[in-house]
Amino acid sequence: MHQVYTASVIAVLALTLGGCGGGGGTIAAASSGQDATATTAVTTTSSATTQGTSVHAAATSSADSVTRVFSPTSFWYQPIPANATLNTNSAAYAQNLVNQIKTYYGTVNLNTNDYAAPIYFVRTSGGSKAVTVQDGMPVYPVAKTVNVGFNDCQNKGWTDPNLIAQWQNVPMPAGAVPAGGTDQEMSIYDLSTQTLWEFWVTSQVNGQWQACWGGRIQNTANNAGLFANPYGTTATGLPFIGGEISAQELASGQINHVMGISLVDVAAWNIFSWPATRSDGYNPNNAANRIPEGTRMRLDPGVNVDALNLTPVGKIIARAAQKYGFVVWDKAGSVSLRMVNPATYTQAGQSDPYPALFGGLASWQVMQNFPWDKMQFMPNNYGKS
Repeated sequence: MHQVYTASVIAVLALTLGGCGGGGGTIAAASSGQDATATTAVTTTSSATTQGTSVHAAATSSADSVTRVFSPTSFWYQPIPANATLNTNSAAYAQNLVNQIKTYYGTVNLNTNDYAAPIYFVRTSGGSKAVTVQDGMPVYPVAKTVNVGFNDCQNKGWTDPNLIAQWQNVPMPAGAVPAGGTDQEMSIYDLSTQTLWEFWVTSQVNGQWQACWGGRIQNTANNAGLFANPYGTTATGLPFIGGEISAQELASGQINHVMGISLVDVAAWNIFSWPATRSDGYNPNNAANRIPEGTRMRLDPGVNVDALNLTPVGKIIARAAQKYGFVVWDKAGSVSLRMVNPATYTQAGQSDPYPALFGGLASWQVMQNFPWDKMQFMPNNYGKS
């Protein structure tokens, strides 16, 4: 669909893209650590970055991968068969989705600087003392680790020692910054130990890192790709590293995983679908056909994407939506997808890749004419073994 926006509407849209993370618990104050210090100039390239190499890396899971960090059997990497059985409520859910998009600004935004996590890949052993590049992704050196403290931003008044334990000895790269917007998300992945950390409402106060919620996943290569309840930063416990879209994926023309999507109106918090481990849904009036968080959906594989009047990025996302689909991973102020935050690249001295990838279009213009009315919804708990 084509929509003309006034400056005031664009300003409102920019304020309503955030997710609703924060989890189902709160955290205690942790002991302080030392900020990481390391050189951040890019000096080497650690692996080939041709499309063929990138596609090969995306086809498998490995201990040293920046494209697929979870188990090869993770739902994030499983295509939806063309003949998959659909949810009996698929048509009603599709209409609900279209209605949400029409109601909330008439567009689906691609979050970049705000409400999209930077993902800092680090190497704590055997790596360079400068930033390297692996399959298009900066890999940061870390000289020291930090203990991330707790900010009770939700005024819950109690602490979670399990989360505090997860936030000890975090390999925080020098110069790291969280996303813009009120959620201030940030992810760190250590290639050396296969460990993922996520933080929500992240900041530095007097040199001490702190956050309001998040979590840690160890041994990711044997993990299904979700945080245990109640940890993680999205409202569903689904990690950013699984469902965000990277600049190098758009540059290569191929996205080889399920994509996360945030909706505005979802089913009540106690109605959700695997792989979600929880939900922040709100439906006080019991409105019909609300989509549960965790629901998988895909673009009808019979749609001829080449014939659609889509932007180049829109077509890349459409093809991935036919093969892998989306998972509802958060509630937000508008329907939106998350890109890997450009801070992931700019902190390594690279330029923001998205203006060129978007062809100079604003983030809310890139998905114009996407056939959201052709979405198909999978049954509840689709893919759960």
